[in-house]
Amino acid sequence: MSGVSSAQSAHYLTLGQVAAPHGVRGGLKVNSFTDPPEALLGHARWHLVPSSTAAGAVGLARDMKLLGGSGYKGQLRVALEGVGDRDAALAFSGWWVQVARDALPRPAEKEYFRDDLIGSVVTNEEGLTLGVVSHFVDLPTGPVMVVKGESEHWVPAVPPHLRKVDLAQQQVRVDWPADL
Repeated sequence: MSGVSSAQSAHYLTLGQVAAPHGVRGGLKVNSFTDPPEALLGHARWHLVPSSTAAGAVGLARDMKLLGGSGYKGQLRVALEGVGDRDAALAFSGWWVQVARDALPRPAEKEYFRDDLIGSVVTNEEGLTLGVVSHFVDLPTGPVMVVKGESEHWVPAVPPHLRKVDLAQQQVRVDWPADL
């Protein structure tokens, strides 16, 4: 995910992104990367980091208290302490929502945090290197790894396409043709 440095991701994991303001009282629409999406609401403290594309990306990361929220049409609607009107909410559009790594349970077997895959070398079943995991995009059909090399590949980050992950070696093997 561009805009999130490796130093930040060492202590925090990116679990969502602020999409837009919601209403006039400072509410925010948030795209959650958790499964289920409402799991992000279980974290009382959010670490917000400006993305390189955020319109209001002036300043440093901010630790914010989650006051409340709920799921609505595939997104979350949330209230954060200190965000009291639409203009304040608009300034956070595009910002990454992170949670302290030590506040999260360890992933189950064959589950991975997206941030841990960023920078991994991706090879296909034929042994050809496709590139490096740049970031993820959430599509209606599921999460997609954006792999950048000589060309860009958008590989679904789900079985049967995701075959093997070796976090120690920072390698991912996929069932994906090199010519797509």
